[in-house]
Amino acid sequence: MSTAPGVHKICDLYIGARPRCCVWSLRQRSALGGYRLLNLQQLEVSVFGVKKGKKMSSCCCCAIPSASNSNSSLPGHPSLLRAKSLSPLHRLPSRIPTTHSSPHCTAQATCPVNSRYLPKVAVPFDETPHSKARSFAKLISSHCRSQRWSDVISVLASMIADGATPDRFLLPKILKACSELQEWETAATVHGYVITAPLEVDIVVGNSLVDMYSKCGDITSARAVFDRMPVRDVVSWTALVNAYADAGLLDVALAMFQSMRENGVRPDLISWNALISGFARKGETGMALLLLDELRENGLQPGTNSWNGVVSGLVQNGCFDDALEIFRQMCLHVKPNAVTIASILPACSGLTALNLGQELHSYVIRNGMKMNVFVGGSLIDMYLKCGKSGFAERVFADLEIRNVPVWNALIAAYADEDKMSEALDLLDLMQKDGFVPTVITYNTFIAAYARRGQKDEAFKFLFEIIRKGLKPNVVSMNALTSGFHHSGLNDEALDLFREMQLPKLFSTRCSSVLIGMLDVIIQPNAVTINSILSVCADLKLHHFGKEVHGFVLRNSFESNVFVSSALIDMYAKCCDMSSATKVFHGMKDKNVVSWNVLMAGHNHNEHPEAALKLYLEMLEQNFVPSSITLMILLLSCSNIMALRLGRELHSCIEKGRPDGCPLTLASTLINMYAKCGSIKDAKLVFDCVTEKDLVIWNAMMAGYSLHRMTTDALSLFKQMEQSGIKPDHITFTAILSACNQEGFVDEGWKLFKMMEDFYGVSPTLEHFTCMVDMLGTAGLLEESLDLIRRIPFRPDACLWATLLKACRLHSNYEIGERAARALFEVEPRNALNHIVLYNIFAMSGLWDSASTMRNALRDQGLKMVDISSWIEIGSAIHSFKSGDSTHPEMETILAMWNKLADGMSKVGYVPQNVVFCDQGEVDPFTCYHTEKLAVCLGIISLRANIPIRVSKNVRMCIDCHSSIKFISKIEDRDIFITDGCFYHHFRDGTCSCRDKCCKAW
Repeated sequence: MSTAPGVHKICDLYIGARPRCCVWSLRQRSALGGYRLLNLQQLEVSVFGVKKGKKMSSCCCCAIPSASNSNSSLPGHPSLLRAKSLSPLHRLPSRIPTTHSSPHCTAQATCPVNSRYLPKVAVPFDETPHSKARSFAKLISSHCRSQRWSDVISVLASMIADGATPDRFLLPKILKACSELQEWETAATVHGYVITAPLEVDIVVGNSLVDMYSKCGDITSARAVFDRMPVRDVVSWTALVNAYADAGLLDVALAMFQSMRENGVRPDLISWNALISGFARKGETGMALLLLDELRENGLQPGTNSWNGVVSGLVQNGCFDDALEIFRQMCLHVKPNAVTIASILPACSGLTALNLGQELHSYVIRNGMKMNVFVGGSLIDMYLKCGKSGFAERVFADLEIRNVPVWNALIAAYADEDKMSEALDLLDLMQKDGFVPTVITYNTFIAAYARRGQKDEAFKFLFEIIRKGLKPNVVSMNALTSGFHHSGLNDEALDLFREMQLPKLFSTRCSSVLIGMLDVIIQPNAVTINSILSVCADLKLHHFGKEVHGFVLRNSFESNVFVSSALIDMYAKCCDMSSATKVFHGMKDKNVVSWNVLMAGHNHNEHPEAALKLYLEMLEQNFVPSSITLMILLLSCSNIMALRLGRELHSCIEKGRPDGCPLTLASTLINMYAKCGSIKDAKLVFDCVTEKDLVIWNAMMAGYSLHRMTTDALSLFKQMEQSGIKPDHITFTAILSACNQEGFVDEGWKLFKMMEDFYGVSPTLEHFTCMVDMLGTAGLLEESLDLIRRIPFRPDACLWATLLKACRLHSNYEIGERAARALFEVEPRNALNHIVLYNIFAMSGLWDSASTMRNALRDQGLKMVDISSWIEIGSAIHSFKSGDSTHPEMETILAMWNKLADGMSKVGYVPQNVVFCDQGEVDPFTCYHTEKLAVCLGIISLRANIPIRVSKNVRMCIDCHSSIKFISKIEDRDIFITDGCFYHHFRDGTCSCRDKCCKAW
């Protein structure tokens, strides 16, 4: 292969100027064409040092330091070994435009698309090298002003081919182009030239190198350049502070900032802004505001850019309300500029605050701000997300100058709304308007089609990226994996994760035509890991999740708080709370999200008391709970009927939000009060909400359903209709459950038929299950079975279990056995199903069948879920687990039970257990009565006028239900028990369920 024009000459010039003792004195023809510069001992030399284990002293005429003096542990970069001149620029990738104009000649030199070299620009023979360099410098400067970065590199290649070299004033512009294009190899080549020039000691060039390596994501190299600079100014320090802040290494950035001050360099406003915006982007709003105050104390006034950094950081972290508050404060001190408007408009988009967005639009017009692509793009996004596509199109049409990002924003907005035909039309218009789609453009379509589950269409656009000569990046793969996960194509998402790492070894199942689609390994990033961990969590793939955890540790992702939080969530959903807790305690930088994930994990695994204890630890470590935190805690209170703690949380919400409780928290409060037995408090919260949405109405109806207040639920349903709120599938689940509670079969059938015919809500499997329960409870078992046959879905375990319990209620062993067989096929390892069928046989007198069922349970090694009950006494949550007698007051509790048992026997109590112990052995079907122990503790510890509230994680048995009715009469106490299925209010020997729900156990 021939060498590009001028390469031999330039190499001879640079090499010939060195004595033979120099490490560059030997040259060897490269296999790729051109020259590779080698050390006499065949040592591989990088810009900052040599291979580990090799020693080498510095040459007096070389800029390369000795290994012993190197302060960097950077690996060697082979491309730099042959980059001590700029000749390798002739071998730049062919994607760079191959037609260029000489500064002094109108003729154009072209080369084929597949050429390995850039064309040599014709220059008059009588032109001096100095004038050549000046002419090329003007052209490069022009391209920089126009941000035509690819053209900058192309002109540089032509410049070198014509024998001209850049000087200290031109190099920063070239390095800027390299950073914008992420052209690492070209940048490394230029760096090699800087060393041999030598220009590395020049502070302007050194600052540009630090900035270039930082923007290319190579902070280690940036630091190495910084450490080798003999003189550093505020620009040098600021570039490195900004690099660490951009990488999220805030502690290092802050330490570097302090070191700058200690070295006698006074930070300027740009230095402060870099640090402030870094903390804001990481979500550390408090620290960002403290730095803003410290800036003032140091005699500087925060400028518009200072405030912009905080606003932009908050918006990037989704803290839209906080961003708007900071924007309000900013307006009191400085005048917002176009960057401010472009930064705050996404907050309006996130909150769908159309009115505020329109006010900002008016502000832009009134103040004569230029409608550039940044402001215009933000306005377009805001209007589209607020449902005003017409306004967005008008803003787009009024833009005098459009760029690819603006086109991408409009395309993405339509794609996000599933308007794919409009998005495709825009893609065609974009290309007709002379704009070339980028990888970002294609990634938008990939993400949209993947979310819709249209994998072939998604891969079509992935292939289009490759066909256009572009390279799919990690964002492309993330769009596919997250989209497939969203659409339920979890196997395809896992296959893609494997193929990203080993593209040549996998033939993915994602597409019949997709085999080895990637030529290079695409390293997964934090977003990829989060998507895959979500798949593992949803599918409960514990083993694969542990493998991903190993990948996280090997690639140092554990420091990323979002990856660690995703690991906690995965382990929690796979019921491995031990590993989840270990990951949590191993996190160095916890945030509110990580606390929330672990608390939600405890709730998921039926350990609500652990979630409440964790909340106390969170407060002790000075973390401020978010709205999500409060929702999780209120759910914990609901699960264990912790009414006192729930009221305390309600008080915290009221104090922290004087303007009113958010609707999401209001609905959670209604649910908490209803499940804790205080339906009056739930109604009070409902009445205090002035602008009720559908979620609020649904929460109140579900509360009425739980308390068997069917008439109130139906009345509320009519009020909701009159208010103009359209019911959804959750509404009908609540209202059908309410009808089921009171046996309103005719009213239930009427509402069920009106769902689709009148309200346009298609019945789901959950609604069919409600109807089967309603018919089965009423004794219409044949009708229930007929309805199951007509369901357009495959019946799940919950539906068959509902029919089975109805058969248990009415002792119909024939239909019960059919339901059980179907249930065993869906859930073969659920012991509760065997127990229900056993009880059906036992109560029907079919003892042989009952014995067979009991033996099957034991032979298969099936176990009951851990039965637990909780009661709130003062500020403590007491839990009782089946078979556990370690409670410190167990002797007192058992003494109280014996006293109550004697009193109950005198008034006619007879134990109602169906199953008895066999030959002294504890039968696995016998209930451990944990709720009885909790009730006894309540009688001992609570005053007589305070109701006893107990929560249990499985349905009460007949004997527990009967005995607690007697206890409520003997002790003259109100006893509330929720068992995950029903709500029971015992008073004066009766229960609010009227003995209907417990019979189905």
